[in-house]
Amino acid sequence: MRCYLLAFLLCMVLSFLSLLYVFSQLASTLEDTDGWAAREHGIPDRSSHESGRLLRKMPGLAGLPDRGEGLDRCKSLSVSYWNPYWRLPADVCGVNCLLESSLSERVDSSVKKHSDERSHLAVVACGPRLEETLTMLKSAVLFSKKPLHFYVFAEEELHNSFRDALKSWPRVVQAQFNFTIYHITFPKENEKEWKKLFKPCASQRLFLPLILKEVDSLLYVDTDILFLQPVEHIWALLTQFNSSQLAAMAPEHEEPRIGWYNRFARHPYYGKTGINSGVMLMNMTRFREKFFKNDMTAAALQWEEILMPLFQKYKLNITWGDQDLLNIIFHHNPESLYVFPCQWNYRPDHCIYGSNCKQAEQEGVFILHGNRGVYHDDKQPAFRAVYEAIQKYPFGENMETSLLQPLEASLQTTTHTYCGRSNHLFTKRLKQSITSVQQDVTKRR
Repeated sequence: MRCYLLAFLLCMVLSFLSLLYVFSQLASTLEDTDGWAAREHGIPDRSSHESGRLLRKMPGLAGLPDRGEGLDRCKSLSVSYWNPYWRLPADVCGVNCLLESSLSERVDSSVKKHSDERSHLAVVACGPRLEETLTMLKSAVLFSKKPLHFYVFAEEELHNSFRDALKSWPRVVQAQFNFTIYHITFPKENEKEWKKLFKPCASQRLFLPLILKEVDSLLYVDTDILFLQPVEHIWALLTQFNSSQLAAMAPEHEEPRIGWYNRFARHPYYGKTGINSGVMLMNMTRFREKFFKNDMTAAALQWEEILMPLFQKYKLNITWGDQDLLNIIFHHNPESLYVFPCQWNYRPDHCIYGSNCKQAEQEGVFILHGNRGVYHDDKQPAFRAVYEAIQKYPFGENMETSLLQPLEASLQTTTHTYCGRSNHLFTKRLKQSITSVQQDVTKRR
């Protein structure tokens, strides 16, 4: 009798251990599936030592995991049937069940959301820059086919003017963008020094990754920028970043003989001629997560840690303010910079002594940068002609007759300057943009 009892107990123990093994395998499957789904969404694997250092590649807000919709276990998923292979109740998922559940629908919708994502555009405006900034935003809206979000950082006295002006644009135009207006914000320590660095408020761009913490990627531009093609074209360069790159800018000069940094700089700078920060495409998640090499300490520093010590060390040696600080940082971290060609940031330096931007000669100017106030004086009338043509163009009018033709007529009067003789570069890509917009208008009719 005792032998039978021992055999029965042994069978019970073995059965219990078998059940434990089955459930452990199911749990392992669930964990693997969660990990798979997390990788599909770009969420770091928390079991990894580098979990906090994942570099997201998706641009814009979609590059961030949706904290409001975490990858829940099966009870929060809508499973439409009991999969006979697993013989599990409907509130428990295995691999097949998970793939056939609403999570797969969530992945599909996430991919769709990425495909029509907004471009995120930031600008900083202080002093008499209202009209210039509005003209820049107007150029962004005129040619872009995908929606935009504007982040406008401005002094408080300009807030109502920006808000009223943007809301006065036609409703069909307003449907193309959202906007948010922010106060100028600097760290309390050395606030006055930061604000006056180079130009009023220009150094605000350095703090955008720390202010816009929920924005994954951003295109920063100066107020004197004009888009001659859709914003989404430069936004697409984010997909060309490798795993270490976190920003994209153009060289300061193409011709070293007229370069500023290589002739006059009293601090380190990027490459042969430095970089220009008037058009700066940023993966801000990577900015916030990277540890930057520097010449102040043996330890690498994060973005919020490096700015103030760098400023204190070089403030007596820098001429172009925050742009110089960016040059110093990327001098020590060249692997983190993607350099795009000069037609993405075309300035008077590219034509003032003769054309020296080969890419613009081949493809035209993509983005015009009227630095040194050339939109508002007579030193470079070709630049001013483009600015005034976009500024005066009435929304809704035929772009070819109301924008392009008046511009071409104005450019013909500028051929006494070197930049004026290259005026065909200013309209080459613009003509394509206008033709594309007009074709869309014709289709809608």
